[in-house]
Amino acid sequence: MRLDKFLKVSRLIKRRTLAKQVADQGRITINGHKAKASSVIKENDELQIRFGQKVVTVRINGLKEVAKKEEAANMYTILKEEKLEKIEPEFIDDEA
Repeated sequence: MRLDKFLKVSRLIKRRTLAKQVADQGRITINGHKAKASSVIKENDELQIRFGQKVVTVRINGLKEVAKKEEAANMYTILKEEKLEKIEPEFIDDEA
């Protein structure tokens, strides 16, 4: 199953187009390798997804083409959630 479709069906990300954008920005890895929206995933793969200042690591338990809200949470297990340190933007001195 494609990564973007899994993220939508499992309700980790609300819309498939948003899942595609997040993957294309390089914010998702599958088993430690950068993933594209079209990457094929399988059971027991580990996904690491960066949402703003938070990184969520999940293991895929099962794949379904369509899932009800109650079934969606069973498609993955959250292994860890970590908050990233907020990084202050560097100011650029244009007059230098």
